[in-house]
Amino acid sequence: MGDPPRRPRSLFLAGLAAAYLAAFASLYVQIPGLYGRDGILPARKVLRLGGKGLWEQLRDFPTLLWLSPRLGLDTEMGMELLCLLGALASFGALLFEPLRDSLLFALLGVLYLSLYQVGQVFLYFQWDSLLLEAGFLAVLVAPLRLLKWRSTAWRAHDGVTFWLVRWLLFRLMFASGVVKLTSRCPTWWGLTALTYHYETQCIPTPGAWFAHQLPVWFQKFSVVATYVIEIAVPLLFFAPIRRLRLFAFYSQVLLQVLIILTGNYNFFNMLTIVLAFSLLDEEHVGRWLGRSKRRHASTWPPSLRAVLSTLLELSTYGFLLYWSVQCFGLEIDWEKRLLDSKVAFTYHEFTTWLQAVTLPLVGLGFLSLSWEILSAMYRCACVRGCFWKLWATLQWAVFATATVGMFAISLVPFTYIDYESNGKLWPGIHQMFNAVERFQVVNSYGLFRRMTGVGGRPEVVLEGSYDKQTWTEVEFMYKPGNVSRAPPVVAPHQPRLDWQMWFAALAHHSSSPWFTSFVYRLLQGKKDVIRLVQVDESRYPFSAQPPVYIRAQLYKYWFTGSAEGSEGPAPWWRRQRVQEFFPAVSLGDPTLESLLNQHGLKDKTLLKRSADAFLPRLLQSLRRLSRPFSGPTVLWSLYLVAATVCLLRALGRRPRGGAPPARHKGPRRGEPADRGGGEKNGQVRRKEAKEAEEKGEGRARGAADGHSDGLRGTKKKK
Repeated sequence: MGDPPRRPRSLFLAGLAAAYLAAFASLYVQIPGLYGRDGILPARKVLRLGGKGLWEQLRDFPTLLWLSPRLGLDTEMGMELLCLLGALASFGALLFEPLRDSLLFALLGVLYLSLYQVGQVFLYFQWDSLLLEAGFLAVLVAPLRLLKWRSTAWRAHDGVTFWLVRWLLFRLMFASGVVKLTSRCPTWWGLTALTYHYETQCIPTPGAWFAHQLPVWFQKFSVVATYVIEIAVPLLFFAPIRRLRLFAFYSQVLLQVLIILTGNYNFFNMLTIVLAFSLLDEEHVGRWLGRSKRRHASTWPPSLRAVLSTLLELSTYGFLLYWSVQCFGLEIDWEKRLLDSKVAFTYHEFTTWLQAVTLPLVGLGFLSLSWEILSAMYRCACVRGCFWKLWATLQWAVFATATVGMFAISLVPFTYIDYESNGKLWPGIHQMFNAVERFQVVNSYGLFRRMTGVGGRPEVVLEGSYDKQTWTEVEFMYKPGNVSRAPPVVAPHQPRLDWQMWFAALAHHSSSPWFTSFVYRLLQGKKDVIRLVQVDESRYPFSAQPPVYIRAQLYKYWFTGSAEGSEGPAPWWRRQRVQEFFPAVSLGDPTLESLLNQHGLKDKTLLKRSADAFLPRLLQSLRRLSRPFSGPTVLWSLYLVAATVCLLRALGRRPRGGAPPARHKGPRRGEPADRGGGEKNGQVRRKEAKEAEEKGEGRARGAADGHSDGLRGTKKKK
């Protein structure tokens, strides 16, 4: 049944720890401006004491921030404490494998869920939900080391729980591909979405400008490739042939790497690649590390199984190619030297197909899960010793039941892609989903549903003035503003204000109530909010004195063409004013006061912070230390430290001088073989006894015989 995927699981847990580190550290530097006492959306307004007990509060609104008053902290400082604890725990798990424990990932999940509950609009992104769901799965996947001195490196049931990661990746990718077509977006149906995407996404990278210059036929072909990778290739996640799963893995990684090169999507793409590690096996990761155990020797003639496997693999690739050509009308135009493509099916045909395959896909997932469960049961049966066999079987039963339950609950959000299939699910599954929905254990996904900014990228530009005559633009650190400034690279940091500014530009300002509060804080000159705009206050035009008036204009932005030229520095953008987005207001302005009261954003009397307690003083000191640094600087400093430590550790493990003496490699400590687990343990031990006898006889022989035996022993090791 193959070697258990210890290394892929270790990669998944390490990668998830890195994603958690990015999420916690990125949010920490933004808490004062977003959720502080003088922030845009103060978190204290979300948690209102209503005379309920602690357990009732946790039941109705699960967040550890209810405990903040008991620690002498307000809600803002409570959030900072949770972020620091999460960053510290995830950083430790990234560095030290023994810390990648089920209990630690449970702690990380609880900490991030507590922040998510009060995060409001700034934390309501699909990747936040994805991180919470992946973190919950890590609780089931990770080993339990912290409560006992010895723990097996791999348990018989671990393949079952690790399968849930693959199922999550399938739901994410398949739904993301399907919603592009069910949305009826004309750009996705016309295969022209990428001709707009690079310049209209939230925060492009410099690579997006170059990708935008590619010819239209190539952009349309890229959309076809996106459909293939997101809709067709995910079916191979459950293929019985490992080379097909590896093909699916590298397809997903290719897509995510291209997105990373052209867009700043914080930790999302990294997290998706981490989920894709569930498609790998022990042998393949061993080749990456140069520790492959197998020695592939060419055999002729090949076995029947190898022939059938190769034929099935080639047939799958051929079918993918045929399906792509037929569904998207791929045709080479030799005269123009380009590849034509068009959608060769109708919306009705697609929805009919989707309705026909949704429940069979559920069945495919169930069959794949059943195979993992049966394989795990077989491994339990191979464990030697009645007690250990019973213990392994008990664990298998518990975790298999939990996995089946998670699979069943996930069917509700997965079948949102076809509501008729969703209605056919057993009502008990819906009840189970409703019971756990607030904990973000399972979620629905569907990225890039519709392409925005077809007529030009809408962008809100803030302007301030002292006399209402001369207006000065307020430049943000990350989002487009100055047409001559190159797009930044900020991932895996997510500047959440810049992201919401992008969403705000898509509709009237009344659809984004937080924007009124943002303008109000800038008029007040609140330093924490200003740092969201510019960490270096010298780059903020009103650092000396807050502006008297602020207004916002709506512009349309476009990337410049490669043939466009201008005097001086070449611009990256060109823009055109469209209309006023937010009227000119000042402190005490009736319009501003009305909007603040309408959205419940008016300041109220604040309670004084306790300045004498140790914990608040510690948190304030850490905040002062981190204040001068931007999010990307903090994140990449942490990653650089982690990489340096790992490199030094790897160099320290290298043998010094000559080759180490040959030693017999027995079973690793803590593996099932130590406890009699494994169907071949008896044979291994008899072989070890026989080798020991041979070594004993070799010592009694002469020097020549000993030398000969040593050579034979070396050959055996090779």
